[in-house]
Amino acid sequence: MFTKKNLIKLIVPLIIEQILIVTVGLVDGIMVARVGEAAVSGVSIVDSINILLIGLFSAMATGGAVVSSQLLGQRKEKRASLAGEQLIMSSLALAVIVMIITLIGRNLILDILFSGVEPDVMRNAKIYFFYSALSYPFLAVYNACTALFRSMGNSKISMKISIVANLINIVGNAILIFGFNMGVAGAAIATLVSRIFSSIMIFILINNKELPIHISNILKFKPDMAMIRRILRIGIPNGLENSVFQVGKIGVQGIVAGLGTASITANAIASNIGGFGVLPGSAIGLALITVVGQSVGAGDYEGVKKYTVRLLKMTHIIMAGINVIIIVLIPSILKIYHVSDITAELASTLMIYHCILATIFWPPSFALPNALRAAGDVKFTMWVSITSMWVWRIGFSYILAIVFDIGVFGVWIAMTIDWVFRGACFVYRFYKEKYRSITSI
Repeated sequence: MFTKKNLIKLIVPLIIEQILIVTVGLVDGIMVARVGEAAVSGVSIVDSINILLIGLFSAMATGGAVVSSQLLGQRKEKRASLAGEQLIMSSLALAVIVMIITLIGRNLILDILFSGVEPDVMRNAKIYFFYSALSYPFLAVYNACTALFRSMGNSKISMKISIVANLINIVGNAILIFGFNMGVAGAAIATLVSRIFSSIMIFILINNKELPIHISNILKFKPDMAMIRRILRIGIPNGLENSVFQVGKIGVQGIVAGLGTASITANAIASNIGGFGVLPGSAIGLALITVVGQSVGAGDYEGVKKYTVRLLKMTHIIMAGINVIIIVLIPSILKIYHVSDITAELASTLMIYHCILATIFWPPSFALPNALRAAGDVKFTMWVSITSMWVWRIGFSYILAIVFDIGVFGVWIAMTIDWVFRGACFVYRFYKEKYRSITSI
């Protein structure tokens, strides 16, 4: 179903888009760093919550993408378009609810989760959280629409929009942070504006009636509970998995927050840069949803195995090249952040460690399960992820960082143990081919 040329046309724009997504966080971090380390730390702890909430929208998008891809594989374009409409409106409704709850309770949430942080860090976090919440509905619509375009094998649209959105974000940062001295608020407002632009543009494009999946008339939208249940059958386990995973990461962030500003900042820098090292895996993981989803819909189970193995090999090779480049550039990267020598040394250690281990263990841990999800095997990935996060990552983060006093490096060791466990489980499950007996639609 997919030639080598088809796969390249799907994957290359996804990789570019993932670079742009990570760049947003990196640019924010670098520009906010000029305001001070307290600002960097404030943005970092809010982003840990943002990732949790955004994960809910991504889970819905994944559910819609799997259902739409399988329907396209069955050549049922009208049903795929119906799934698209239900996905967009359901995602928007969820995001509005989350936004309202967040705006009302944001101060309480931060005070409970990060009570041990310094006052300056908390002040910046509360500012950043407010503007982040306003962007949730726009981000949900954007995620839903991009998932539908990927289901059609079209990843260029979201890539092009990301390019413009990144320019808006960077220019907005420069004007608001440096021109108007707005600090963290400037970075947050620039991100909000870029997300509003992205959601409007992609929603206009998904209304094109010539597309296999398109929106007919959103003003006449009527909920189709049968289709929504099909989306949720994938989305709920995936959302629960993402939520528990991110709650666990927030718990780990809480451990890091108690280790001091230097550890928080070093962890934030290493996490931002580490995002570049794994972005090929993120991109190919998204491609796997389309490729495996359509293959399953067409009943091509041999294709599922062939394409997944081929794309995972590609992931390892590309990640190896990128992480070697990152290691070479670490000294130059740290100069950009203008942090203290202690923070720079710690961040350097974390980045080198991540570059080496992620190349080996990240693809089977986070790219491979997308193939299982696209085939409908979502409950297995959910339980493995939840168990691994709470037993290995959280449990060993506390033991290594606090009990054995290794500090923030202990948290990253625990993260690697988590990768090894979940990767081993997913590889075993994939080769057992349980997905052959699972139906998603």
